[in-house]
Amino acid sequence: QVQLVESGGGLVQAGGSLRLSCVASGGTFTNYTVGWFRQAPGKEREFVARISWRTYTTYYSDSVKGRFTISRDAAKNTVHLQMNNLKPDDTAVYYCAASTIFSRIYGHYFGWGQGTQVTVSS
Repeated sequence: QVQLVESGGGLVQAGGSLRLSCVASGGTFTNYTVGWFRQAPGKEREFVARISWRTYTTYYSDSVKGRFTISRDAAKNTVHLQMNNLKPDDTAVYYCAASTIFSRIYGHYFGWGQGTQVTVSS
């Protein structure tokens, strides 16, 4: 089963940008939906964005729509999350995972990585 690895997190000031990457090991993203989720301290893991690898269809949570862009790089078997105009409320550990359906439900995903920390200072 595919296992995912996230990278690209860091510390940035409000209004800044970061690009996260999600790479599959032990398999490819073909026929999967890849989703990004985040979890802030003391809060539940929440959906951020997802992309269908086959159709390139994307979907975003209302909180990030217009600021974040999810994309895929087939040559590198990688999914990116470009995050612009970051806000302190975006501070969280960001995770990627795969699903066989186009879903925003946490329980539909598998192959979770260790996550990458994003911290936005005010």
